[in-house]
Parts: sequence; C-alpha cells; structure tokens
Amino acid sequence: MEGDDRMKTSKIIDLYKDGNMVIPIYFLKNYKKWNLELSEFVFLMYFYHLGNKFVLDPGKFSKELNIPLAEVMQMIDSLTEKKLIRVEVLKNDKGIMEEVILLDDFYQKVSLSTVEEVTEESNHTSEESTIYSAIEKEFGRTLSPIEYEIIKAWLDDHIEEDVIREALKEATFNGVSNLRYIDKILYDWGKLGIHSAKDVEAMRKKKRKKEEKEESDIDLGIMDWNWFDEDE
Repeated sequence: MEGDDRMKTSKIIDLYKDGNMVIPIYFLKNYKKWNLELSEFVFLMYFYHLGNKFVLDPGKFSKELNIPLAEVMQMIDSLTEKKLIRVEVLKNDKGIMEEVILLDDFYQKVSLSTVEEVTEESNHTSEESTIYSAIEKEFGRTLSPIEYEIIKAWLDDHIEEDVIREALKEATFNGVSNLRYIDKILYDWGKLGIHSAKDVEAMRKKKRKKEEKEESDIDLGIMDWNWFDEDE
C-alpha cells in the first residue's frame, strides 16, 4: 500500500520540487487527524493549489498527476464523503451550467482545527501559569528556573493540577516549602494509585478513620485499667 502511494504521488512531488506547489506545514501536521490517506492528502493539496473553486475535470487531473482516471474519481468520492470538498453544479460567467469543486468545507475544517488547537494551548498555558503562581504565593517567593522545570515535568507527566495543589497543602501543613518534598509526595501518591483530588480526599478520610480508631483504643485502655490492682 505504501509503495502504491509513492507511485501515485510521484508526479505531485515533482510539482513540489519544481516550486509550483507549496504545502503549508500545518496541513502536513494534521492530515492524519482529518482521517486522510497519504495519497488523498497530496491529491487534496493539488486541489488546494488550484484555488477555492474550479471546474471538475477528471481527465485533466488524471493527466497532470499521472494517476489513472478511475483512481481520480475514487479519491474525489472519498474526499467528498469525508466532507473536505464539495461538488456542485453552478452557472459560469457565460451562463453555462458546469460541475465545479468547492473547497469551502476544507477551509472550514482547517479553521475549526486551528481554533481548537489555539484554545487547547491557551488553556494549557493558563493552567501552567495558575499552578506556578499558586506555588509562588504559598512559598512567598519567586520560583527558580530549576523549580519551573520540575513543575513542568509534573504537568508533562499528566499529573493533575488539583493533585499538585493537594501535595502543596500537604507540604505546607508539614512546614516544608520545598519542591523536592512535594515531588516525593507526588511520587508516593502515584505508587498508591492516587491520581486525582478525589483520590487524595479518600486517602485522607481513610487515614483520619484509622487515627480516630487508634485514639479510641487508647481511651478504652485507660478506662479498663484496674486502679485497685495498681494500689495493691
């Protein structure tokens, strides 16, 4: 299959090498996310080079790309089904009806993907800034570059911000303002399967019950003491 793709795209690659076509890096990074095969992607880039609206001419496409006509029609159908292109019958400047290919759907998909990525990046950046600020506020000082890297490593390891906050509370409660200490807490929690603030609360609740039981056992031991035996 990979060999067939190379054969199908060889003509298009030649066009790129000649400088007649340019592939935006963004498209190259996202074509798999759009559920496209490599051959479909380069075919779509050929359409992108032709403009937003152009006449449906399978014979021309087949000749310019050195692809069999049947495969051209197959890819047009596939791109249409994937809602990346649209085929419509429109009246041209001379008043004659003709089939044209429109790339409006493709540009819409690119626009939505861009907005999603920008939003995701913005949220991630905001989330990072928030946790950095929270730790600086708790420590009462500005974090060092090394400390920033440690926090970034936590986030890169997909440790939830809420869990980091809980570990920060734990460290503060124990009178420690040290990221290494927090890192040890997070490591220990990870080994115990604690990955969310809910898990932390469940662990603390279990710990409180255990402590209450131990205190209760001590009290019962005092009450059961035989003071008369002690006098003897």
